[in-house]
Parts: sequence; C-alpha cells; structure tokens
Amino acid sequence: MLRLFKHMTRQHVFYMLWLTVFIVGQVVLELTVPDYMSDITKLINTPGSTTAEIWNLGKMMILLSMLAFACSLISKYFSARLAASFSQHLRRKIFNCVENFSLEEIDRFSTASLITRSTNDCSQIQNIMSRALNQIIRVPIMAGYALFKIATRYWQWLAFTAASLSILFALLIFLVIYAHPRFRKMQSYTDNLNQVTRENMTGMRVVRAYNAEEYEEAKFAKANTELTENALKARRAMGLLQPATKFVNNELNIGIYCIGAYLISAAEKAEQLEIFSEMVVFSTYAARIVRAFMGMNMIFNMIPRATVSAERINAILDTKLSIKDGNKTEAMTSGTMEFRNVSFTYPGANVPALSDVSFTAEKGQTVAFIGATGSGKSTLVNLMMRFFDASSGEIIVDDVNIKDFTQKSLRQKMGYASQQAVLFTGTVRSNIAYAVKDIEEKVRKAVRIAQAEEFVSKMRDDIDSPISRGGTNVSGGQKQRLSVARAVYREPEFYIFDDTFSALDYKTDRTLRAALQKETAGITTFIVAQRIGTIKDADKIIVLDEGKVIGEGTHDELMKSCEIYREIARTQLSLEDMA
Repeated sequence: MLRLFKHMTRQHVFYMLWLTVFIVGQVVLELTVPDYMSDITKLINTPGSTTAEIWNLGKMMILLSMLAFACSLISKYFSARLAASFSQHLRRKIFNCVENFSLEEIDRFSTASLITRSTNDCSQIQNIMSRALNQIIRVPIMAGYALFKIATRYWQWLAFTAASLSILFALLIFLVIYAHPRFRKMQSYTDNLNQVTRENMTGMRVVRAYNAEEYEEAKFAKANTELTENALKARRAMGLLQPATKFVNNELNIGIYCIGAYLISAAEKAEQLEIFSEMVVFSTYAARIVRAFMGMNMIFNMIPRATVSAERINAILDTKLSIKDGNKTEAMTSGTMEFRNVSFTYPGANVPALSDVSFTAEKGQTVAFIGATGSGKSTLVNLMMRFFDASSGEIIVDDVNIKDFTQKSLRQKMGYASQQAVLFTGTVRSNIAYAVKDIEEKVRKAVRIAQAEEFVSKMRDDIDSPISRGGTNVSGGQKQRLSVARAVYREPEFYIFDDTFSALDYKTDRTLRAALQKETAGITTFIVAQRIGTIKDADKIIVLDEGKVIGEGTHDELMKSCEIYREIARTQLSLEDMA
C-alpha cells in the first residue's frame, strides 16, 4: 500500500504533514493530563495544600483537554480532505491509464475488473484514509509515548503490562496470517460477481428468449455464495480483536490495582502516597495503550482489504503499455496505406490471426475485405487503427510507419465506424460531432449522406433529439447510419467501415454507398463486409481465409480467379447478377 503513496501530489503531502502535526499535538496533550492528576492526588493527601492550588492544576487539565479536542477536530478535517482529494486523484489516474490501454491490456484485466478497481477499490482507499488514517498515525505515537512515560515507573507494572500486550500482539499476527489472504480473495470474488451481473444485464434478451432465468440465477447464487462465505470467514476472524482487547483492558486494570495494593502494603507509610499517585497515573497510561490497541481493531478490519485494493490499483498504474506513441504528428498527406508482410497473433493465442498479409490502397480507392467468420477481416481494421500492433511486418500510412505517428495524430486521419455501432448518452448532434467542434451545417450534411435524415427529421427535436444510453431508443440500422454519419463528420483522410452496413436493408445499403461514393470522392475507403452486394463495385477486393490473402482484384477478376469468392457469390447472388 505504501507504493500507492508515490502518486501523492504536493497538496496531498501538505495535508499529510499537517495531519501528523495535529495528531502528535493531540497525543502529547492527552498524555500530559495524567501528570496533573498525579499532582492533584498528592495535593489532596498533603496537609496544608489549598483549594487554589488544586483549582490551578484543574484549570490546566481543562485547558489541555480543550486544546487536545481542537487538535482532534483539525486532524479529522485534514484526513477527510486528504482522503477525498487523493481518491479523486487516483480515479483520474486510473481512468487516464485505461484510456491509453490497448485492447490487449483491457482484455488482460477484463472490463468488470477495471470498473471494480476504479470504483470499489478507490472507495476502499478513501475509507481507510478518512476513517483509519488518524488511527494509523495516532496508535504508534500514543503507544510509544505512553510506554516511554511509564518506563521509569515500577518494573512490576511494566512487566505485567508487557505480558498483557503480548496477547494482543499474538492475536494481531494470527489475523495478518489468516484474514489477509481471505480479504485478497474477496476482491476477486467481487470481480466475478460483477462479471456475472453485467453479463446477465447486457444479455437479458437472450436469457429470456432461452428461458435461462434459473440458469443465470444459479450462476449468480454460486458467485454470491463464494463471496459471502469468504467474507464471513474473514469477518469472524477480525471479530475476535475487539472482545480480546476489552478482556486485556479489564485484566490489565485489575492487575495494576492488585500489584499496586501489594506495593502499598509492603511500603513504608511515607512512600504509600507516592505509590498510590503513581498507580493512578500508570493505570491511565495503560488504559491509553489499550485504547490504542482498540483503535487497531478498525485498522486491522480495513487494512487487509485496502492493501489488496492498493495492489490492484498499482497493477493498473504500473502497467507498461504495449503500444508506444511515436513522435510524428504530421506527414505529407498522400492518402495511401500499405501492408507489408504483416502478421499478427492475439495475446495468448497459438494460431496467428493474420499471416504475411500484403496489399496497397492508393488515394481515392475503395478497398474491400471479405471472407468467412474468423478469417481476419476485423483484425486488419484493429491494426489500421492501431488498437493492436502487428507482430511482424509494417503498416505504412502516407509513406510513414504507423508506429512513428502519435496515436492521436494517426486516428485523426481515420473516420471509423465500428462493427458494433456504439452510441453515447446525449443527442443525435453530440453523437455525430463526437469530441470535436459542433457545426450544425456539417452535422446535417453528415446525417444526409448517411441516409439518416429520414428518421432523424421525424424525431421530436430533430438533431437535438435525445439518445439513450447505448442507443436503446433507436434501431440497429439507425445506429449504424448514425455511426456512419459520425465518421463522415470528421472529414478524414481514410474511411474505415467495419461491417457497418450489416443491419441495413439492400435498398438503404445501396443508396448509402452511392451517397458515400459521390460525397467522399478522392478519400481512401476500407470496407469490411459479409455481403458481396455491398462491395462488388469496390476498386479492389481482398479475399481472406484463415488469416491469409487468397485473392485480390475487382469483382469480375475474382469471379474468374478465386474459387472461394465464387462460392460466396453463388450463395448470395442470383444467376443474373453473377452473369
């Protein structure tokens, strides 16, 4: 957990220093009060002492107690500020790290785990800093200073106190060994529970269509039971600390007074008052030490989970990115892209997704990719967008290796419409002019080109109509057209349509492609498609099979030279179209 503190800013260090100062002040003031109690005890039992002398000492005790209370309030303020500010800082850093992750890093952690780490784990760190940080700093100072104050008292009390505290030390060691691993498992079980819940919610239509409610309930019950049983084992172990601390506290008080009674009875009359006043002070200090250990109850309840959370957060913050930024932000715009002997294997896979792929797309050309499911079409798109880096070979854009570009400048060249059309909560306008300057004329032009004008104009507020989370208030075909409009709006150097027309009917598909061809003339376009009707007019069609290029040419050329292409055509086109 200490490694997490290296991410503190100067402001956080400032809060931490003042927090420590006021906690030290509080402890010193609290442990000075018993000395005045000893003096008052002596005055009460000393002939000739006056009420004024006792009252003066009492006023000092009241003043010190008020100052200690003020220090306590101020330390609580700084701990709350530190906890809130640091957790906010951590969430921002985690979000920024995840934003820079490639798909490889995201797949390694899983989406459910990344969400848990940025929410639940950060909350664990905030909780321990706001609720337990005071105790973490206060307990060692309190215990150490109190032991120092009683070290010069009678050795019998000191030995008995040390023996009593050894019981608590033994229990703490047991809890570290037994409970900590279970708190570690608790976080992984939480990830699993989130994953099961998330899958069930996102796949609700499939679950109901297949009457799989009981099956999903069983999965959830299993994940929920694992988390509950593990949490119960950890909490039961931690539950021993508080009663054990109270037992030691009571046993210590009894022992101190028994030893005190023995010492008083064995001492001379002149020494008895001194021993009695020392006993009062010693019992107060011993109580402070035990109270410090009682404060450890909260700490040891929270530290195991917070330590695991810190490790999980550090795992994100310390992750080395597999995709490194280049330093080029600009290049001569030639509108060409070339794959040179590109191969790629997904992390953890044994079989390459692409093998020795080579082709060139000239400026203004439309290049299409077709092939069976799993042939590597979308993998090509992932490499173009640099969501992954090629395992071998080169991808050249505008005569520059894409690894030499910054990722931002490379993607500014691309107008990308993904295989699964993604819409964000907002409006039609905000989804089309996504993350760039909003110009109404350009938005309407993009809507028109994407053949979305027909349904957008019928929406309640036209382009300002709301879009629900995930685009649930529009159909699949409408989502795809808005996704195409978003790509068109950017006026890019390259268009990449990754099976973006699959949800469109043939008429809309044909009209949309005709509009794109007219409005985007001179822009290099890549189309991934399953339907030959979508790509038959492309300047170049690349046929993929098991990650290899097995055919390249126009529709007519491939009908003559590529058997697999002819097989796809026979399943999709009429005899007249084939002729």
